[in-house]
Amino acid sequence: MDFSGQLNYYNAMIESMLRVQIEQSEAPSILYDSMVYSLFAGGKRLRPSLCLGACEMLGGNATDALKAACALEMIHTYSLIHDDLPAMDNDDMRRGKPSCHKAFGEGNAILAGDGLLSLAMLLLAQTGNAKVFQIVARGALNMVSGQSMDLNGKPDAETLFKIHEKKTGALILASVLAGAYTAGASPRQIQSLTEFAEHYGLLFQITDDILDAAGDARLLGKTVGKDARDDKVTFVSLYGIDIAASEARRAADAALEALNSLELDVSFFSSLVEQTLTRQK
Repeated sequence: MDFSGQLNYYNAMIESMLRVQIEQSEAPSILYDSMVYSLFAGGKRLRPSLCLGACEMLGGNATDALKAACALEMIHTYSLIHDDLPAMDNDDMRRGKPSCHKAFGEGNAILAGDGLLSLAMLLLAQTGNAKVFQIVARGALNMVSGQSMDLNGKPDAETLFKIHEKKTGALILASVLAGAYTAGASPRQIQSLTEFAEHYGLLFQITDDILDAAGDARLLGKTVGKDARDDKVTFVSLYGIDIAASEARRAADAALEALNSLELDVSFFSSLVEQTLTRQK
């Protein structure tokens, strides 16, 4: 199966399981509607795909990692809902649609995020895997810590790397390791995948910063140029687009090197690295 086929296969599994879980939530109608609105707004499903891909790459069955993968997507979606709020990044658009708080009001958006996080914890409990639960919960906490660092102060270059390691990288790392531990990864494999995920998370964030500065809003489905208007410190504002692009290539190469040390079929992940490096949305 080629990269696109494998990604579509994962997405179909993820969409189906997300539908089942959200419909079993027994939430009041407006809470249900607001959660569904954001959860099925057309995201890339990157984090759950990383989880399923890591599990399969190490010889596991993707279905065994599916609940953890969907929990990761719920956590990611809740973070986007809260990130868009006026008290945070104050963004009116997300994935080409009005942000959750614009569609349902701030209070309902906060509760939609809370509901998705709570559902994620229920799903993780159903995996019966304490290590996976611990890793994903720690990744979620680190993500929030990174958001707090970003919200409270203007970072220098060193602090910016730490913020993105937590705000973006932590949940990516948790996604990869959740799949790996589900498949029974060895300590050596965990180390290689940790190195991969750390470099890949940096790559993803740098390309995100570049797209905010020079991307196409129609493709991105969100506001562009907002970082500059808000005087936000990013890789682009610190180094310029050309150096940021060079750093993205460096991170991509380091991620690929970590993958190659696994001595497995890493084609799905290596294709994902190259696609992320050249992504337009």
